[in-house]
Amino acid sequence: MPEPIETRQRAILKRLDTFSRFTDSSIRIPFTRFRIGAEPIIGLIPVVGDMAGLLLSGYVLLEAQRAGASREVKVKILHNMGIDFLGGLLPVVGDAFDAIYKANIRNARLLRNYLEKELAEEPPSSPFPWKTLIWLSILFAAVTGGLSLIL
Repeated sequence: MPEPIETRQRAILKRLDTFSRFTDSSIRIPFTRFRIGAEPIIGLIPVVGDMAGLLLSGYVLLEAQRAGASREVKVKILHNMGIDFLGGLLPVVGDAFDAIYKANIRNARLLRNYLEKELAEEPPSSPFPWKTLIWLSILFAAVTGGLSLIL
């Protein structure tokens, strides 16, 4: 028996929350309120670290695809991934940019907003079965007319 869409989407959101926290805000910088994640630390390795960060960010896009997100949401996710990747390539300031921009948290929020809106909307009601009503009325009239002729 397939699991309900709502259950599947809530599981996706839970995985994304865990993932985005790990990549963007899992480590608190001592004596500050600022948090960084694994992605800016990986990004310290020139070019290779930024490529690895881009691959990690691709997970959010994969989850968006699994969740059935709209094309618009996926384009925004790709846009954030591109900004994060290109910003991270900048010498010296790129690593600080990675720590501040937090693309995975942004993308998880985008997908969360989309899915919560989808879950809040009621599915359209099915149209009234006029054809069935007409055919049943004709059938009832024929049966009633036939019975009145016999009796």
